[in-house]
Formats: sequence, structure tokens, C-alpha cells
Amino acid sequence: MENILADLCGTSPEDPVPVWIHGSVGHCFNQLTLNVAPHIILAVVSACFLGTPRYGADVPHRRDWRYRIAASFILAGLLLADIIPAAISQQELGPVYLEVLASGIAALTWLTHGLALLMLCRSIHGSTRGPAVLALLTLLPIPSLIITLVWYCQNGTAWSPGHPAVSSRFSILCLQLACLLLYVISYLFPAANRQEFLSINNSWQPDPLISEPGIPASDWQGVAEDGESWLSRFSYAWMNPLMKRGYHWMLNRPQDVYVLPHQLQAARVCDRFYSSWQGKAALRQVEEETVSLTSPIIAEGDGSSNVLDSSPLAQEGVRLFSVLHSVFGLRFYSLGLLKLAGSLLGFSGPLLLNLLVNFMESRQEPLSHGVLYALGLFAGSFLGALLRNQFSYEVYKVMLMVRAAVISAIYRKTLRVSSTSLAHFTVGEIVNFMSTDTDRLVNFCPSFHEVWSLPFQFAITLYLLYQQVGVAFLGGLALALLLVPINKVIANRIMKCNKEMLKHKDSRVKLMTEFLCGIRVIKFYAWEQHFGTRINACRAKELQKLRAIKYLDAVCVYLWAALPVVVSIVIFITYVLLGHQLTATKVFTALALIGMLILPLNSFPWVLNGTLEAKVSLDRIQRFLELTDQDLEAYYALDSPSGPASAMEMRGAAFSWAPVKEESTKQSSSTGPLQLHIENLAVTKGMLLGVVGKVGSGKSSLLAAITGELIKQGGQVYVCDLEQGFGLATQEPWIQFTSVRENILFGKEYDARLYEKVVEACALSKDLDILPAGDQTEVGENGVTLSGGQKARIALARAVYQEKELYLLDDPLAAVDADVANHLMQKCILGVLKHKTRILCTHRTEFLEKADALLLMDNGRIVRTGTPAEILPLVEAFPKFKDMDKRWKDKAPDEQDQEGTIETEAEELTQNNHLLSQEEEKKEGAVAFQVYKAYWLAVGSCLALSILFSLLLMQASRNISDWWLSHWISSMSQTANTSVMVCSAPLPSPQLLLFSFAGLVFPIQALDTATVTSNGSLDVTFYLTVYGSIAGANSLFTILRAFLFAYGTIRAATVIHSRLLQRVMKATVTFFDTTPTGRILNRFSSDLYCVDDSLPFILNIFLANMYGLLGMLVMITYGLPWIGLVLLPLAALYFSIQRYYRRTSRELKRLYSLTLSPIYTHFSETLSGLSSIRAMRATHRFEVENQLRLEQNQRCLFASNTAMQWLDIRLQMIGVTVVTAIAGIAIIQHQKQLANPGLVGLALSYALSVTNLLSGLISSFTMTETMMVSMERTEEYTTDVPIEPQDKLVQVAADWPSQGYVEFQDVVLMYRAGLPNVLDGVSFTIYPGEKVGIVGRTGSGKSTLFLALFRMLELKAGRILLDGVDSRLVGLKDLRSRLAIIPQDPFLFSGSIRENLDPQGQQTDSELYQVLEQCHLRDVVTQMGVVH
Repeated sequence: MENILADLCGTSPEDPVPVWIHGSVGHCFNQLTLNVAPHIILAVVSACFLGTPRYGADVPHRRDWRYRIAASFILAGLLLADIIPAAISQQELGPVYLEVLASGIAALTWLTHGLALLMLCRSIHGSTRGPAVLALLTLLPIPSLIITLVWYCQNGTAWSPGHPAVSSRFSILCLQLACLLLYVISYLFPAANRQEFLSINNSWQPDPLISEPGIPASDWQGVAEDGESWLSRFSYAWMNPLMKRGYHWMLNRPQDVYVLPHQLQAARVCDRFYSSWQGKAALRQVEEETVSLTSPIIAEGDGSSNVLDSSPLAQEGVRLFSVLHSVFGLRFYSLGLLKLAGSLLGFSGPLLLNLLVNFMESRQEPLSHGVLYALGLFAGSFLGALLRNQFSYEVYKVMLMVRAAVISAIYRKTLRVSSTSLAHFTVGEIVNFMSTDTDRLVNFCPSFHEVWSLPFQFAITLYLLYQQVGVAFLGGLALALLLVPINKVIANRIMKCNKEMLKHKDSRVKLMTEFLCGIRVIKFYAWEQHFGTRINACRAKELQKLRAIKYLDAVCVYLWAALPVVVSIVIFITYVLLGHQLTATKVFTALALIGMLILPLNSFPWVLNGTLEAKVSLDRIQRFLELTDQDLEAYYALDSPSGPASAMEMRGAAFSWAPVKEESTKQSSSTGPLQLHIENLAVTKGMLLGVVGKVGSGKSSLLAAITGELIKQGGQVYVCDLEQGFGLATQEPWIQFTSVRENILFGKEYDARLYEKVVEACALSKDLDILPAGDQTEVGENGVTLSGGQKARIALARAVYQEKELYLLDDPLAAVDADVANHLMQKCILGVLKHKTRILCTHRTEFLEKADALLLMDNGRIVRTGTPAEILPLVEAFPKFKDMDKRWKDKAPDEQDQEGTIETEAEELTQNNHLLSQEEEKKEGAVAFQVYKAYWLAVGSCLALSILFSLLLMQASRNISDWWLSHWISSMSQTANTSVMVCSAPLPSPQLLLFSFAGLVFPIQALDTATVTSNGSLDVTFYLTVYGSIAGANSLFTILRAFLFAYGTIRAATVIHSRLLQRVMKATVTFFDTTPTGRILNRFSSDLYCVDDSLPFILNIFLANMYGLLGMLVMITYGLPWIGLVLLPLAALYFSIQRYYRRTSRELKRLYSLTLSPIYTHFSETLSGLSSIRAMRATHRFEVENQLRLEQNQRCLFASNTAMQWLDIRLQMIGVTVVTAIAGIAIIQHQKQLANPGLVGLALSYALSVTNLLSGLISSFTMTETMMVSMERTEEYTTDVPIEPQDKLVQVAADWPSQGYVEFQDVVLMYRAGLPNVLDGVSFTIYPGEKVGIVGRTGSGKSTLFLALFRMLELKAGRILLDGVDSRLVGLKDLRSRLAIIPQDPFLFSGSIRENLDPQGQQTDSELYQVLEQCHLRDVVTQMGVVH
């Protein structure tokens, strides 16, 4: 290296680049350091901006851009011109090669810079001064230029006529300086005048990406990544505005997150995926020589490509995997190159570490070697970090694209598949395809690259180990491989226990569900204690399995930690037995390599497991995508057999719900699936056709046959205007989870006049007045906040608003009272729809007198057709209705009242729901300290302290073992080399890398140490013994910590469940009324599972990372105290970065969860309303809606993943800084003769794993925080749930109440604060033995009297006396167990009849049979078998 520099500079090899010569800066130093180096930096940074895309055709830019671009190109020209005089006047101006090199690099730099400015001025930077970093870097070459000019002036050769080359050179340099000054001035003082700026601002708005976070959220929406320079892409600088917003709590809605980059947008990804699928399906069709045209009905004339519309045969041939492979394969597989390069660069760290420590040890190598090694360490770790980070980021992008494609394909298939095929799967299963199976498939993306890279790393490590210790490595490898089956056995045991635990968990949750659903009955009968005992019994079985899992886990953790030590000792013993001499270098190098073997050995089984899971999920999705689609072309006849007046016709048609081949085998009921046979049916345009018949006669099936939902087995079906679809009102009204108005509009434009007409015709005007927000009121999932009648009328209104020609109405009058039914018949069916063709199925035959014709159906066939006068007398129910007509009229007002009550209740529920959802989401920001404290107390303070102390001992013993190895090296080297050099210490490098668990450390070169004498052998034995003892202690502390931790977490799980259950069992009925069952169950299922299993797992990793980082900092500062100067600012930087990240990451994860539910809700909703969506031809709109929801969710997921990469690259850079700083400080100390190579190697080896520890700490802490949310939610219920009064002020007699004297005295009661009184000063007396009836309309407070009597609600005023005792003074258990009630809602628990009659087992069988006899149930029970 010195010789090359000496040749280039024309100096001596002893001092190739002198800094100071004859009182001025050395020319070579000036050219290389002050000229070439700044130009290279400027060139690299400029090149990063070459990829900046144009913003548009005519982006206005300021005039100063032109000056700067011109200055850059002129500079490039001047520098090229400068090469000529340098070449002509050989050595006059300095060495030729040096001048040519300097001028050539500078010319290339300014050319690159000019091109970069040209790009930037046409991009979004055109209206600004551009990136400040570029302007600052242009100042760097100025000092070199000034030094050269001063040198010419001092020598007096500036204007020498005898030296024309020198003079021309001087003038070129002056021109260069002038250009640079022009550049700087035009940057500092932009030349645009005020008018120009105003016109710029008016004509063009800057990109939202560069707007400040102070602007309102609604206006802030940037596009992620697109249009960014390389520099910004590598450093994720484009994420900074988003991170800033997250830090300032400004990420409140999904719209606040970046829009996805163009290539990741769902619509674009799906188009690519579908067109590839189309291509493969078409190929398949050509192969089968079948040509099928796309169905015009499904295509909807929107020109959208329809994948899943090819022939069923072609369909089955297309494999999902092959389509994914052809669309994303090239991009995905090419990422393997990034992975390979990153893995190979990971080897550079240990290799250069070896060389550096060797350099420090020998004291013979020149300084330049040390500097090169340090620079190599920097470059290797920097590039490795960059490549690994980009690999992760690019893989995340592929995962997002695959996810979008698969979810869309499943949704699209659902819309097109025939109902009969879909019946093979439950709704839960299909939703699972979209959630669990898709996730597993997507998670295969990173696993795939691990499948080949882990064995690759393993092989290289084994090869290096073989180079160190020869065949002796086989002994250790055999042991390591032996542990794999042991781990497998443990893993199988864990899986088995896990299955059993989940079984017990399921039965506990099932019991809990019954407990919550029957909570009123349980409280009425005071059975809480009995159910509590049953739930606790299930929980005990579950905890028993959990205990087994946790202890087996602890064994796994111990084996993982102990493996390196055991394997290394086996290798060394084998090595010695083979007759070799053991040296320190061999020991450390081997130890480091063994540490590296552990990662692939442990990870590989998990990676394979993930791959197999992905394969299973892929097959499941494939099976779903191969279902047969609706083929409407084959189903309907294109021309009407009897002319244009016909609206719908069927000739000799036979239909069935199940395919022919399945009918014989699959019996859906005792009689088998219903067959529909229609010999001849013609419906003319504009007629009202009534369809009557008993339940199950095939009325609904007839409508399904018309819409194409059944399987046609023969005959002809014709429908007029098929593309337009049908107006369908199904028997079970299907309501969407949106506002009432959106439900009615159903994607159609709002037309006020038509809307009013429809609302009035469907008798919804009064209802909309009652609802809290009118027609903007959100109805719950499946319309839970509406009464049955309201749901039926909204579904009818939706059909009417669509203005179709053919209406199929399946009993819309069933759920409403007579008056409303009459209104619907007159105003809607015979009013608004009077000119339409209507087919009405109903049991309310009194309304069919005005029909044009009636069909009487029975057992899937049309028995009679004719006028109402002919058919109605045949219908058995008809006369009965006539007689009842008067009673309907009398009853109507009350019925309407009842509907009113239901509606008011619904209204109260709606408001209440709104309130509850706010409450559910109120926890924001960091998890409170109280929650951590609650978990600490659940574990137990003494136990928690013991766990922390055992962790400390474990970490300390691990660090001491490393220090001991370092000390061993130093002393061995002193013993061996005393004669040669005192104080020299040989290579410590390898030992150090025991910890680098990312596989970064591969020491390659084993240095030869002096042959150890017999005295040395004693030393080896002594050091090995001490090392073995420390390793043994470490092993002991590891197992202690693992088992203590397992015991502590099980104890916490036990305490938390029992407190939660106790509190919920004592909760008031109001709490159960106002809290959805699902929300309470969530605490007992997923939240509790998290506290049992996930939280301890992550907490364990977090604590290990925290102690690991502390140990590492202690060891680095012990080895090189000066590094403290670098670590302090880095620690502050780390703290601010992680705080920024954690806040934003938490908000983004919350938004991701928030946008995920709508996808699944919309999907479930689509499945339940599939027939309506298809009949009304809304499939395309629903597909677009699904895509929009998916896009929203993908945006949040993309931002969340990118935030992780943003953090990762910053942490990697902190790691690079630490490694470079240690190397730099070591070289400086080496020059000053202060360095101890052993300690330097120790510090560097730790530093190589710093990045993993830093990122591990943040991610594990963030995940611990996320898991702690579950703890927070259980703690919230344990402390905040209102409970019933538990005090017992009066001890009543065993036979109380013996008489049955009941007295209400001015009883006032309300359900909740803020609601009106339900009982208002009620007083009455019931004497012993009286039978009293209580009457009143719905909602008058009849049931509330019982609630008051049983103290389900506490009285606001007044009192209730039972046999003269105030019920408030009696304990709740005493009071409720002495009274008997038959509740309004009958509720049965799963279990035997005996358990339902007498859960506490207090009665004999004969007593129970007697009771059953009185209730006329004895015969039924006898038929079923026994009571048990």
C-alpha cells in the first residue's frame, strides 16, 4: 500500500503522504485528502438523487437552478481542460498520475452533480432551493483549491511567461473558483422575484410529503416512497414526517397514514394477478379444446376482467401457487441475491477482527494496515447492514402484494361461486381462509429464504471449524445433532400438552359463555358459587397442562443456553485424545464457531414448520378456489318461448339444492334435500302473482330457482332483462352494518323524491323519527339494534329503491302487525310497485285477494293455479284469518305500541352501544405503571426479585467467562513469549463471539502461537478447569432462572384468573346488560391466553435482552474506557429514536387492528347476504368496497412494517458507529503503546452483536407493552366492574319466608342513572296464600317488579318487606335462594336434564321425575333415555 502511494505521489515509502512540507500543506496530502476524498463523497451523494422522478410536464422552477446547473457543467469542462497542461508539463506541476487522477475524479463528480441538479429541478424540489446537503458538500473542495492557488502565488509561478502550462493551469484554477462562488451565491441568494414566486404558488401546490405536521390531518396525505431519491430510500428519510406525526399523537385515523406506493396498491396488484390467472385459465381451456364466453351478466358491462369466469374445468386446472409464482416470482427469488450478499458480508466482521487484533499483537505491521482493517470493518458492517435491511423491506413488500392478491381472490371467488357449492363450508371456515390461512401463506415469504440460507451458513461454519480442529469437530457436531431429536421429543410433548390445554380452555370458555348467557337465571337462583366451582375445576386442569408446558419450555431454554459449552468441551476432549496439543487460539476460534452453529440448528425446525403450515393453508385455499361457479349462461334461456309480454317463464324445469351425485349420499334432513319441479309457469309483465302453501312446500325455493341460486337439472328458465337483476326481499331480512339510509340506497345515487316515496310506502317514516340520528343512525351487525319488523321493512325499502322490473318478495309481511301489513300492501306492493311484475310468497292470505293470480304449492310442486277466488278457499288457514280480522283490528294499537317499545329499547341500545364503544377504545398511549405493578404483585414480590437476581447471576457468570478467556490469552502469551516481547498478548478475537447470535462472527484465521511447554500444559489444565467451573455456574444459574420464571408466570396466571372470575361473578345485572357478552368473553379467552402464554414468553426475551445489553456495555467500557465518550451521545440518540419509534409504532399497530375488523365484518356480511347481492347485481360494487377496505388496512400495515425498518437501519448505524469507534480508538492506543489486544478483541466481539441487542430490546419491549394491554384489560375488569352489595345485615331463619307476606312500600327504581324511573312510587301488599296476576302493556314494568323483589337492581327509594323483613338487609344468596321464579327467557345449560333441573344435586331422582310428571315432560324424558 505504501509503495503504491509513494509511486503515485513521488515520495519515499517511509512517509508516502507527508502532511507538511517546507511550511505549507503537502501537495499529495492536499490532492488526495482535501480534493479527491470530498469529490468522491459529493459524487456518491449526487448519484443518490439521479433516480428522482419528474413531477410533471411543466413544473415551475426558480432561476437559480439554471445558474447552478450551468456552473456544474462548466466546472466539469474546466477540470477536463486542466488535465491537458498537467500531461504536457510532466513533473512541473507534480506527479502526472496524481494530477490526472484528481482532475478526472473531480470532472466526473461535477458532471454527475450537474445531472442530479437537472433531475431535481424537474422534480418536486423545483420550487425550493433543493436538498441542503448537496449545497454543503459543494463547499468541501474549496479549501484544496485555495491552498493550491496560494502555493502558486508563493512560488511566484502564477503568471510566468516561461511556464505557459503553469500559467494556463493557474487561470483554469481561478475560473474554477469563480464558478464555485457563482454556485454558492446563486444558492444563498435565489434569483426569483416576487411576481415569479406568486405565479409559482398559484400554479402549483407542493407535494404533501414536504408539508409540516402542523397542518390539519385531513389535508395531510403523502404517497409513500414514490418519487424519493436513493438516499431517502436507503435511510427511510421519507418516513420522517410520519414518525413526527406519530410522536405528536397525530395518527388518529387510517387516512393520516401514507398512501401505498403505486406498485403496492391493491387495485394494481389484483389486476396483475387476475390477468395472469386469466392467461393460465385460457391456456387450460385451449388444451381442453373448450371455449367458453364470459358471462355477460356477471361481467356487468364494466369491462372488469373476470378471473374466475372461465369454464369450471379450466378453473380447476389453475393452481394458485403457479399464478403467484408467475406474478411475483422473479422479484421474490431475485431478493435471494440480497440475502446472500448480506450473509457473506456478515463474515467480514470476524475476519477483519482477527486481522486487526493480529495487527495490534505483532507490532510489526505498518500503521496503514491497521487503518485499512478499521475501514474494512466499517465498510463491511455498513454495507452488510444496508443490504440486510433492504432485503427485509423488499420481502415485506412482496408479502403485502401476495396478501392483497390472495384476499381479493378469495373474496371474488365467494361472489361468483354457486350457493350449493358454498354450502360445503361454514362461514367461519371461509373467513378463516381469508385470515389465518392467508397469514400463514404470507409468512412463508421470509421462511423460503431462510430454508436455503440457514443450511448455507451452517455448512460454512462447519468448514471453518474443520479448519481449526480437524475431525475432532465431529464429536461436538454429533452431540449437537443428538440434541435435535431431544428437542423434538420435548417439542412434541409441548404440542401434546398444548392440545390438551386448549381442550380444557375450550370447555372453560364454553362454560363461561353459558354462564354469561344465562346470568339472569343463575342470579335468580343464586347458583353463582356452583358455576364458579365448575369453571375453576376446568381452569385447574388447564393450569396443570400450562405448568407442564412452561417447565418443558424451561428445559428447552436451558438446553439452548448450555449447548455451546457442552459441545465445546466435547470437541476439546476429542482433540486432546487424538494426540493434538491444545492452544489458546484453537480454543477461542472453536468456541466462536460453535456459538455460530447454534442459530441454524435452533431456527431450522421452526422454519420448516412454517413452510409446512403454509403448504397446508395453500391446499385449503386451493380447494376453495376450485369450487364450481354460477354459470348463468347455461342456466337461463336467452329468448322467451312465448313472446315479449312474458316477464318470467319456466318449462319442464327441475331444480335441487344439492348436486345429483350427492343426493343419494348426503341427506341434509330426514327426507333429503327438497326437489323443485315446475312443469309450466309463465308470468306476464306487470302482474302480481301470489304464492301460497304450508311451511316447507317450496315457496322460497321457487324464488331461489328464479334468481339462479339452485342447481338446474333440466328444462328451461327465461327471465326478461336479466342484466338488470331482481328486486329481492328475502325471508330473513339481510341488513348491512351501516346507516339506515345506506342500507336503503344500496350503492345507488340518492334521489330525494324517490327516497321519500319509498320510505313512506314502506311505513318507515315514524321509525326514522324515533331513531336517534334519523336515517343516519348506524344499525349494528345484522341489524341487531332494530326490531324484526323494522329489519323486514328496511330490506323491502332497499329492494323497492333499486327500481327493478321483476320483484321477488319472500314473506315481507310476516314480521309486522296487521295495520303495518295493510299499509305495505296498499302503499307499496299495490302502490309504488303497481306497474312492476311482483311474485309475493306469504302466509298472510287475507292480503292476497287483490292478486292477479295465485299458485298453491306443496312438496316442491305447483298443485293449483288460478284466481284468488278459486285458490283461497283451498288454503286451510284462510277462514281462520277472516274470523280473526276483527281481533287484529282491536289489537292493532297495542301491537303498534309494542313495536314502539321495541324501537325505543333499540334507540336506548344504540345510544348505549355508542357510549360503550367509546369506553372500549379509551386506553391510549403507554401502558400505565399500575398495570406492571399489578403483574408484579400477581407473581409475588419475593419471587419476582428472585427471578431478577437469578438473571443477574446468569449474565454476570457469562460475562466473567469471557473475561476469563481474555485473561487466559494474555497470561498464556506472556508465558510463551517472555523472551521475545514482554506485554504482548496473542489473538483473543474468537472467544468473543460467543454471543453474536445473528451469526455475524466467523473467525477464520488461527494464528500459530509458540509451542506450549509442559508447564504450559499445566496452565491449560488450570485455565480450562476455572473456565469449566464458571461455565458450570452459568449453567446452574440458567436452569434456576428458567424454572423460577416458569413458576412465577404460572402463579400470576392463577391469581389473575381467580380475581377476574370472582369480580365478574359478583357484578351487577346492569353491567351484563350494558356490556356485550363477546367483550366479557374476550377477557376470559384471548386476553387471559395472552397473560398465560404470550406475555411470559415475550417478557422472558425482553429481560434477557436488557441484561445482555447491560453486560455488553460493562464489558466494552471495561475493555476500552475511552469508548464511553462515543457511547454517551449514542445512548441519548438511541433513547430518542426508540421513543419516537415506540409512540408511532403503537399508533400504527392500533390503526392496523382498527382497519382489519371491517375487512372481516364486510366479508361475513357478504356471505350472509350473497343471494341479495347477486340478485340485485351489486357484486362488482362489493368487490370494489372490499378492495378499498383492504387498501386502508394495507396502508397501515405497510407503514407499521416500514417504521420497523426505519428503526432497524438507525440501530444498525449505531452498531456500525460503535464498531468503527472501537477500531479507531484501538489503533490510536496502539500507536501510543497503550493497547491490550485481548481487551480490544473482547470489546470488538461484543460490539459486533450490539445491533441485534439494541433492536431486540426495542422490539421485545414494544411487544411486551402490547401484551401488557391484555393485562391492563383484565385489571380493568378486576378493579372497575360494579359489584352487587355483599353485606349481610340480618341473619334470617332457616325457613324464612315461612308465610309469603309481600309488601311494596313506595318503591322507586330506575335501570341506570340518567334514565327515567321504571317503577315510580309503587305500593301494594300481597297476603299469604294469595294468587295475584299482574297485567299491563309491554314496557309497563311487570318484569321489573321481579327484578326489584330479587334485588337484581337496587331501589332508588322505598322498601320491600318479605314476612316483615326488609329485603335490603338480607344477604343476596339467602334472599334469592329462598324465592322461586320462572324467568321470562327460558335458558338451558349444556349437560344432562338432571343438571338443568337441579345443578347443586340437592334432590333425589324420584322427586325430579315427579316434577317432570307435573310439567307433562316425563314421557319425553323417558323416550330420550334417563334423566342423566
